[in-house]
Amino acid sequence: MNVIHLSFSDIIGGAARSSYRIHHSLLKAEVNSRMWVNKSRTDDQTVEKPVGRIERIIAELRSPLINNSLVKTLKTKNKIIHSPSVLSSRWVELINESDADIVHLHWIQNEMLSISDISKIKKPIVWTLHDMWAFCGAEHYTEDHRWRDGYLDNNRPAYESGFDLNRWTWKRKEKHWKTPIQIVTPSKWLAECVSKSMLMHNWPLKVISYPIDTDFWKPISKKIMREQLDLPKDVPLLLFGAFDSEKDQRKGYDLLLSTLEHLKANSKFQDVELVVFGQNKPELPTKHAIPIHYMGKIHDDESLRAIYNSCDVILIPSRQDNLPNIAVEAHACGIPVISFNVGGLPDIIEHRRTGYIAKAFEIEDLANGILWFLNHPDKEHLNKDVREKAVLKFSQKKVAEEYLNIYQNLL
Repeated sequence: MNVIHLSFSDIIGGAARSSYRIHHSLLKAEVNSRMWVNKSRTDDQTVEKPVGRIERIIAELRSPLINNSLVKTLKTKNKIIHSPSVLSSRWVELINESDADIVHLHWIQNEMLSISDISKIKKPIVWTLHDMWAFCGAEHYTEDHRWRDGYLDNNRPAYESGFDLNRWTWKRKEKHWKTPIQIVTPSKWLAECVSKSMLMHNWPLKVISYPIDTDFWKPISKKIMREQLDLPKDVPLLLFGAFDSEKDQRKGYDLLLSTLEHLKANSKFQDVELVVFGQNKPELPTKHAIPIHYMGKIHDDESLRAIYNSCDVILIPSRQDNLPNIAVEAHACGIPVISFNVGGLPDIIEHRRTGYIAKAFEIEDLANGILWFLNHPDKEHLNKDVREKAVLKFSQKKVAEEYLNIYQNLL
């Protein structure tokens, strides 16, 4: 069976990394899997990208061209990326001329494929959604519900003005996507969104978790990792990670800082410190409730694995999230996760067994989760439970088998 995965990148960003892991899970299952991308940061021979100088320049300029013109006509308080996907590409021609039995779409924005391009693919399609874009307008995440009701003239949110880019984008999807596509979501939350959406409520739908290589992502000596990273040796370390989290409200860094302030006022709270990756230390001194160690932006898995294994628990205070890789990776390393009850995080965390699920956006309950962990009577057993669940739920073999069943049913 020949499978081609379409993804804007192989490992740049969480969606790309997840796509790449699905691709490699299939390779391990002896599927002839290839990945076609616009941008690559690997030397993987199974990943193909534009090779000619002109092709590379065109691929590089497509997204800025649209973002600097069309996207700016929309005035909105939703600062998360918007993708109108208007520029056609040569990928469709290459796909239709290929020997692919299955075309597997992933995160194909940044003008990799246009909305009309998707309707021109003549091969059986599986589409793994990594955010809300496919059934929304141009938004990748949104808290309003136009995607449920249809993008009408009279249901535009008050925080938007200017050109209604979201309605225009959604109407193009409605026009071109007449034939339902097999949709896969990594989380039950995203599947529920698909099933309630005006655009895709009657499309075939399956939930399949992201895979992870549990031979690589595994527990390593905490003592050694702390020595290597020059982190404190005798104090509990909390972990938070997200790229540019101070700018991305969706990641909830402000909620985490408020939680730590709340904890600091608790007389039962013991000394802890926070490790943050994905952002650099602020240039101006900032006072926080507890000491913070900034690890900067991490570009390799070995460093990320070392950070997980140096810490005791990871905090994910997201306002919205699909199935964050950091939670899966941390679990595979035996690290418990504390989060709000949002998105796909309850798919990963078993409450009070492999972590703690706090009531959405209630910092007091998130603080209770931290205290629950700090006061846990048997952290060694907790770490083992976390690791065992990750191996059972997110193994590459399990995920590959689920995708193979979908491919075979389509064929």
